[in-house]
Amino acid sequence: MSLKKPAAPPSQRWAYALTALVTATAVPLHAQTVQKRERTEDPNLPVTVRAEEISGRPERELILERKVELSRGQTRMKADRACFKNVENEVTANGNVWMERFGDTYKGEELQLNLSSGKGWVLHPEYRMEVNNAQGSARRVDFISEDEAIVTDGTYTTCEGLLPDWYLKSNTLRLDAGRDVGVAGKTVIYFKGVPIIGAPALSFSLSGARRSGWLPPTIGFRSKGRAEILQPYYVNIAPNRDLTLYPRWMLDRGLQFGATGRYIGENDYGGYEGKTHAEVLLNDKITKTDRWRLDSQHTQGIAPGWSYGWNLKAASDDNYPSDFSQSISTSAERQLVREIRTDYRTKYWNASARVQSYQVLQDPVSVTDPSRTVPRPYDRLPELLFHAGRYDVKGFDWAVDSEMTRFSHPDLPTGNRAVVVSQLSYPIVRPGYFVTPKLMLHASAYELEKTKADAPRTLTRSLPTFSLDSGLVFERDAKLTGRKMTQTLEPRLFYVYTPYKDQSKFPNFDTFEATFNLAQIFNENRFIGNDRVSDANQVTAALVSRFLETNGAERLRLVLGQRFYLNEQRVQLANTPRTENRSDVLLAASGRISDKWSFDSAVQYNASASSVVTQNYGVQWQPGEKKVINAEYRYLRDVVKNAMVSSQWPLSKRWYGVGRVTYSVLEHKVVESLVGLEYQADCWVFRMGGQRFVTTTRNTSTPIFFQLELNGLSKLGFGSPLESFYKSVPGYTRLNQGSGR
Repeated sequence: MSLKKPAAPPSQRWAYALTALVTATAVPLHAQTVQKRERTEDPNLPVTVRAEEISGRPERELILERKVELSRGQTRMKADRACFKNVENEVTANGNVWMERFGDTYKGEELQLNLSSGKGWVLHPEYRMEVNNAQGSARRVDFISEDEAIVTDGTYTTCEGLLPDWYLKSNTLRLDAGRDVGVAGKTVIYFKGVPIIGAPALSFSLSGARRSGWLPPTIGFRSKGRAEILQPYYVNIAPNRDLTLYPRWMLDRGLQFGATGRYIGENDYGGYEGKTHAEVLLNDKITKTDRWRLDSQHTQGIAPGWSYGWNLKAASDDNYPSDFSQSISTSAERQLVREIRTDYRTKYWNASARVQSYQVLQDPVSVTDPSRTVPRPYDRLPELLFHAGRYDVKGFDWAVDSEMTRFSHPDLPTGNRAVVVSQLSYPIVRPGYFVTPKLMLHASAYELEKTKADAPRTLTRSLPTFSLDSGLVFERDAKLTGRKMTQTLEPRLFYVYTPYKDQSKFPNFDTFEATFNLAQIFNENRFIGNDRVSDANQVTAALVSRFLETNGAERLRLVLGQRFYLNEQRVQLANTPRTENRSDVLLAASGRISDKWSFDSAVQYNASASSVVTQNYGVQWQPGEKKVINAEYRYLRDVVKNAMVSSQWPLSKRWYGVGRVTYSVLEHKVVESLVGLEYQADCWVFRMGGQRFVTTTRNTSTPIFFQLELNGLSKLGFGSPLESFYKSVPGYTRLNQGSGR
């Protein structure tokens, strides 16, 4: 094999102008180091030689002629002629030299190697490294030690063949297997014979692992087509710590600086982990103000069972998400939490204390459309929580949950709330059926401030609840898609009684009505939060059927459920009683009915009005590797009616298409779209495409991406297509999974 290439002519020196834009290294996802491979040998290992003709003095020097073979431990070599010096433990060989050392192979014209120190050289070699299947040719390779080699006037690639698709050509290339790093001097990267990147120096990981260095730049377009360039620098501080620094030049706004630090580890009391991201733009050209964003999370154990942490988010102004967000999740984040907490846990009880406040970023359109106003949650300054409980204490289960919270708000009534919820149950579980009676007591007290003049300042409430959960389990042999299964039929009845108490004078600090679904209908209280306790005299009936494989894996689940009210529901957040005698009907079906097909569906149907309230359908077809099609439909009456299709699919032997479209039937427009194209070669992958999503009511963002990934070296191009593909297409598979990280 030969990778020798002619030197680049003077006209190609333009490639070095791209030095400021790219330096090759693998894109980091998590801080790490690579485990060092064992490359040392027992110094007392014997040397074995073979040849058709052997002469000299065995105790001093051996002259080996024709079909020479020499081996010692993990070092083996062949040549036409060789000379082995016994005292120095050194071999010199020439003529069709071949050597394998610690899995790496070299072919050359002449070689010298000290078997004790690992030092030596080889002339005009072709080499192949065990790590990442890297290979190349050179004028000379010098072995500095058993771990390290210097390649002079050589090439490097991970491609196979005499004419590799890509390779780098460097005047010096230091390959350090012990540190898993390659460091090149004056270098040009060639792709399809054309120089695409030039650099006076660069470094990269031999195995594709993360290491410190410049990352490929990200060039993209934000909302309204405004261009930006982001050039990150990655610092692999330690196996469990890293830092990414970057300048981000936005042509319309100016230069933004950012940093992301991450860490994870263990201490004597458990683990700790955290991440902090900060970015700042001084003197925005458009707003003429300083703009910034901060996100920080941390958790850590400080004593046995005792931990603390924080979650802090802040931004300089309301428009920051819409102006600078690069994903749907960040553009939609409008309530920025600021929380510091500590937790203490034992076997049977735990306690927590926290302070929590919010910064609310309003959608700019809320100035003219108040319905778009983002509500501001109450601050908790502070909140104390306690939980204790045990299972199977002479057949009984018991639990106690309590809280003490001071609620603060700049515009709404404030005050203190204390709550204690205790419960006692006696589960009776037998083969084929179960019965669980339960008693609960909800007790709460309020001390209010900033209320109306005629409103009470103190309020108390104590409400008992009785529930009875019961069910049967029937089984039979069945078949599903030709496979033997066990089918179950599981009828379930759940009765709840809670007396009515007028709660219209109680404030609402943090309570809302739970979404009506199959999980919620088996709860005693239909409210989430402690400001309302729903009155109840009701029965929930449900029927579940499952198809189980012989190993217990669930292939299919069918559910039907409905709640029946024996009394009207008088406790409401809007103080308007509900007089229906039954709830909507809930139906659900989900499963993986074959190795290729899976689906999930749920419907909420109002029989009285003969109308569907909500419905969600999703199906996934994954017939093979890198083949997936997802289809989903979401409907919430008068609010959402969206259809989504996403896919990754091979278009030919090497071309793959990636796409996603979310269409709003109510608004008659596409609210999210992604179109991508990928090409997989043996040693590189090409990706391109664009994405469009809504950032605010009136604004959209349209980032585009273009990326060339050279396996084992770097990703070059614009944008972050992999991140977009993973988030947009459930079941997406990276084309070159085995290349780097």
